[in-house]
Amino acid sequence: MGKQPPGHEGTKKILALLKFMTQHQFHLAQLNIATIRASLSDPQMADFVAQLQTINAIAETSSGFIWRLQDDHQGDATHIQAYDDPRILINLTIWESVETLSNYVYRSQHGTAMRDRRKWFEKSDQPTLVLWWIPVGHIPTIAEAKERLAYLHQYGETPYAFSFKRSFPPTRLAESNEASR
Repeated sequence: MGKQPPGHEGTKKILALLKFMTQHQFHLAQLNIATIRASLSDPQMADFVAQLQTINAIAETSSGFIWRLQDDHQGDATHIQAYDDPRILINLTIWESVETLSNYVYRSQHGTAMRDRRKWFEKSDQPTLVLWWIPVGHIPTIAEAKERLAYLHQYGETPYAFSFKRSFPPTRLAESNEASR
């Protein structure tokens, strides 16, 4: 094997540092929507409503949690109407990474609640969850989140809008933004 060119080790360190810096310039935004089977005041929804405050508190204390959309009245997003259909609930959050969000979704009490979701929510044949990278400090709007979900539905997973099934690192977003300039 040949000798490495002078400065090769320094180049590797610089590339590793650039990757680290790129990954830490972004947070992960997440939107999920669900169509409730009945009004939140309906007895059919009582178990869901009873868990909501606890599940939100678990999110807020989870490693990697940054922010979640909530109204000033209830402290959650159940009364924020983002779609024409008032039965569509939204959940918009920011996390440090796909891994930290995944840990919360699947490895906390939230995962237990997800197993019962068919009791409370209608099944959808369109994507109901979208993930995308945002600059640190940016708070996505509902309109931005809805646009990302629509993009995912139309084009599938890309660095612009993706899901847990096929995620992209923030470095891919930075690369695709550079290429488009």
